[in-house]
Amino acid sequence: MDLLLAPPTAAGPVHLGSPYEEVLAVLRPWGEPRMIGPTSRRARRIMGDFDRVGYTVFFDAEDHTTAVELWWPGEGRQSTTRVLLDEHDLFSAPADSVLAELRLRGWTVDAEDPENVFVPGVSLGFTRRTSQEVPRDGQGLPVSFTSVLVAGKSYYDFRYAQ
Repeated sequence: MDLLLAPPTAAGPVHLGSPYEEVLAVLRPWGEPRMIGPTSRRARRIMGDFDRVGYTVFFDAEDHTTAVELWWPGEGRQSTTRVLLDEHDLFSAPADSVLAELRLRGWTVDAEDPENVFVPGVSLGFTRRTSQEVPRDGQGLPVSFTSVLVAGKSYYDFRYAQ
């Protein structure tokens, strides 16, 4: 299966802005998601996995989807599910080539923290953080991404607030 990313509107079958019950309906074919929250700090979240690719769906106080985060299966775990941004399988393609492609599109890539890269306006966030034994580049970073977040256009605006 392929989970196609369409930032800033969707990640796989989950569309940003969708109500909670609608998201549950599209995720149930892959198993019952676990609900977390709401807590004093966050609105509700649901978690689960597609063929070992983990996901968290974040909701606002009105129970509409604000972001979807997907994680690679982990060290020694295989999945037939691919997480695709265009033709790039984000958990197997070299992260540097994916970021170069995003820059060629004219998108701003904020890589000030190379373990936590994001694309403002498009609202893509990438993580290369893991304690697991994975191939690493010359800087000691995992060669491929370990998670990706798709959110609404203004999701990362707080990073630029003065």
